[in-house]
Amino acid sequence: MRSVSYAQFGDATEVLELVERDLPEPGKGQVRIKLLLSPVHNHDLMTIKGVYGIKPELPSVPGTEAVGVVDALGEGVENLVVGQRVMGGASAAWAEYYLSDAARLIPVPDSVDDATACQLISMPLSAKMLLADLDVKAGDWIIQNAANGAVGKLLNQFAGEAGVHVVNLVRRDGGVAEMTALGIGNVVSTERQDWRDAVKALTGGAPIVRGLDSIGGDGPEALLSVMAERSEVVSFGNLSGKKLTLSSDMILFKQAVVRGFWGAKPRASAEAIGQMIGELVTAAAKGELKLVVDGVFGLDQAREAARASGEPGRKGKVAIKGA
Repeated sequence: MRSVSYAQFGDATEVLELVERDLPEPGKGQVRIKLLLSPVHNHDLMTIKGVYGIKPELPSVPGTEAVGVVDALGEGVENLVVGQRVMGGASAAWAEYYLSDAARLIPVPDSVDDATACQLISMPLSAKMLLADLDVKAGDWIIQNAANGAVGKLLNQFAGEAGVHVVNLVRRDGGVAEMTALGIGNVVSTERQDWRDAVKALTGGAPIVRGLDSIGGDGPEALLSVMAERSEVVSFGNLSGKKLTLSSDMILFKQAVVRGFWGAKPRASAEAIGQMIGELVTAAAKGELKLVVDGVFGLDQAREAARASGEPGRKGKVAIKGA
């Protein structure tokens, strides 16, 4: 069986290799799945680099979410059948076949395409959990940077459904047109020297009470510079790879709070998360939530897939396909 693997931590464009491995056998409560598509998430690339919250033993096979076809059932699995298309959390998914706990798998409705199914849980669920975590209500204003990322786009959809207003910061002027073409408004490029004035004009001076930072470095400070007193910034990612830098003045005199969010350890209850997943599957089945894949690569092209994932202006996720 062919599989992507890495024997040392580092840049995915340099350390990923195609190897031959034994076909995995499902254990009790597990399912073996033939891979159809698996998205390249930022947390996958961070894990490969060795800078994520989970550091696997080496050598390791990447891939944490996928859609595939059930190929074999382990002992005690009765809720799935061979030949069924399933989606959801996985481990070592960048391979012709991978294993997953049956409890983590969701049958894919016929109306949901593979591109949507392969990425329906991780980023959309993160967006829903983040919105709940921000604890805002209809009419409130929030602000996010890296708004043209997968979570940023989804957050706009879910916030709009809840009546929450979003200011969307992008790092390139070209990102404004890209977001506008998707029907997303309130977009401001931080390449503009007067971007703070543009934000104030959008909100009409209304207080911005929550911020979502996915950049790291000086990202939270930039958000706080246009946010209200006693506001709160939630750190969700670190695209810059830089340590957070915050001036004491910004924290002290705005009495602001900066804290982290990690989807692997959410504050939401298991019941609430289950409800969110149900909402996502229902929306996808109805065609109300459709996710795009912008580039599909074979297992032997994993390095190229990682490189393409970092290219600006993508319309959707990059994905790895099976055989």
